[in-house]
Amino acid sequence: MDEDFRQAALDYHRLPRPGKLSVEPTKRMETQRDLALAYSPGVAAACEAIVADPDKARDYTARGNLVAVITNGTAVLGLGNIGALASKPVMEGKVVLFRKFAGLDAFDIEVDATDPAKFCDVVAALEPSFGGINLEDIKAPECFAIEAELRRRMKIPVFHDDQHGTAIVCAAAVRNALLLQGKRIEDVRLVTSGAGAAALACVDLLVSMGLRIENVTLTDIKGVIHEGRDADMLPNMARYARATDARTLGEVIAGADIFLGLSAPRVFKPEWLPLLAEKPLILAMANPEPEILPELVHAARPDAIVATGRSDYPNQVNNVLCFPYIFRGALDAQATEINEAMKHAAVEALAGLARVEPEETVANAYGGQPLLFGHDHIIPKPFDPRLILEIAPAVAKAAADSGVALRPIADLDAYRERLSRYSNRSIQLMMPVFEAARRNLKRVAYAAGESEAVLRAAQTVVDERLARPILVGRREVVTRRIEALGLRIRIDHDIELFDPTVETELFLRLGDRYARLVERRGVPPEAARRRLRQQPSVAAAMLLESGRADAALCGTPADWWRETRYVLEAIPRAEGVDRVSALTALIHSGGTLFFADTHLNVDPTAEQVAEITMLAADQVRRFGITPKVALVSHSNFGASSSPTARKMRQALALIRTHAPELEVDGEMHADAAINPAIRARSVLTSALEGAANLLVMPSLDAANIALTLLSSVSKGLPVGPILLGMAKPVHVLVPNTTTRGIVNMTALAVAD
Repeated sequence: MDEDFRQAALDYHRLPRPGKLSVEPTKRMETQRDLALAYSPGVAAACEAIVADPDKARDYTARGNLVAVITNGTAVLGLGNIGALASKPVMEGKVVLFRKFAGLDAFDIEVDATDPAKFCDVVAALEPSFGGINLEDIKAPECFAIEAELRRRMKIPVFHDDQHGTAIVCAAAVRNALLLQGKRIEDVRLVTSGAGAAALACVDLLVSMGLRIENVTLTDIKGVIHEGRDADMLPNMARYARATDARTLGEVIAGADIFLGLSAPRVFKPEWLPLLAEKPLILAMANPEPEILPELVHAARPDAIVATGRSDYPNQVNNVLCFPYIFRGALDAQATEINEAMKHAAVEALAGLARVEPEETVANAYGGQPLLFGHDHIIPKPFDPRLILEIAPAVAKAAADSGVALRPIADLDAYRERLSRYSNRSIQLMMPVFEAARRNLKRVAYAAGESEAVLRAAQTVVDERLARPILVGRREVVTRRIEALGLRIRIDHDIELFDPTVETELFLRLGDRYARLVERRGVPPEAARRRLRQQPSVAAAMLLESGRADAALCGTPADWWRETRYVLEAIPRAEGVDRVSALTALIHSGGTLFFADTHLNVDPTAEQVAEITMLAADQVRRFGITPKVALVSHSNFGASSSPTARKMRQALALIRTHAPELEVDGEMHADAAINPAIRARSVLTSALEGAANLLVMPSLDAANIALTLLSSVSKGLPVGPILLGMAKPVHVLVPNTTTRGIVNMTALAVAD
């Protein structure tokens, strides 16, 4: 970890308030009656109901949706035994994942107890508070005994994710890889590098799925796990100890169908690759560097399938693919444990999802990639919104079928519908766009290349491999500021630089091109060249126009309208587009709303509103989201004959003529757009089902006011403005765009 990243991580955890979590009430508490209901005397009614029937705790408290993430800090990530207190940032992070991916509330609990018996006493005593226990970062062999004892004593799910989460995703990868390679699990031979908690859990689960014990060879840092070995022999290893004279990984790798690595970087030697069986599977899951790099495998063994623990290679084995959804299904069925049947159900659901041809929205969400089942797609992507819809119901059904569900879910189809509300949360707006950008690395020109925000964004873009930055700026200034900020990016290596103050051949060529573009707009040739030199947005736009860049982010701390005018002079509208417009997304706690037109058209005509709507809907689809459009007005379904109300009605008619497939209705109040119950009180029939996610306003004032007001009160994150109708991917940043906002817009520009 370099110092710049370390400082960024510390700032992230410290600002604007320490930590990654907060506790917020779920009920209104604004009046004396609210207080009386929430606490004394009203709370007594809930207490008495639970005394009469303990199962009512699920109905009257948060327990049924609450997971405890518990550790003693003895085996934290790659940091080792750092203690309970120092492990708290990691546990908070796990809590966030539960909330973000599965809508589960979670508390982190760091127990200062390395003695297993004491630790178990503390955790078991917490059972009345929680619906499930996620054990985390507890060292082996104590973790085995701790989980077994807590499962025995507690009547709620206890799940050690380091073991079983890894095992479930690994098993899904094995299931699909063997299917592709034409092999049976009963016939394959497996060799491990690593025999810790995760590796043993992986092997145990595969054995329960049909892998033969006699076909398993474990190795660890001490060598082969063999009969008679005493050094570092964990109890769970014993059944895999083999009678063999081999003592090293290199001696047992020959003929292996599966290499399972959960150990250390570079322990698998490239010269061993020819020794593997035909069509091998290599699971090299050490982080941050795997046991062997995939490119080395593919060069020597093109018949191999490779999976790693890293996000920048195909087939990432990531626990987040399963643990939130396993707990979601277990808690919703009120399971008393997470048993083998439930783990098997999760494996099959995860493997099955990778084999299904993705829906159009999923393909769009991942940059238009087909994501078809094959060597580079044996497990789903972490941000596939269907994960919760497949795994949680499968786990809930298995809980019922195996007799551990206290509240079996009778209607799994209805349950799946309820789960769909978790599959389009805020985190899923941008991450799929990042995925698309990484698969389509392009050159992006940044106008404000000397600014701190852009320089920091360029560092992130390089680190995350989102694009190849081209910064517009003076070389000496950019060099000095990179050094002052302590950034690692290097000019002419990580980033390109276009210095408009130096009359290079490129500058002269761009100057001539720009002069021809604006010579009949009242700009003489010399003035055009001066503007190219002095206005960074012009320079960035011309890099795009000339093909030296694939996308551009213009805009500086100057006036947004002026900067946009410069861009429109250099980059034409797309063919058939009458007016360029702007769409802005707002990511808030309840999801994402899109607003149009937020920045450009002051009082659009009905025809322009229709065009804006159709362009905006196309952009929403690029996020992998199906647009649900409301034409918003002060008038509600014909209640007013004002000019703006008539305009929106005319726009609706035009949209239905030109885009009959679009789910759109109007004109309507904003609350009717968001709340279908309110809408139903106004009209019996509507083409719009559920809540709208794209709000098209009758004027610039309305759109901008609605966006900024909701952004302020909801503490939402705006993404945009996104220019619609341009011939090439270019956007103009507003002056207060943050570093993260620039990174988001970079991904959008590249994905476009």
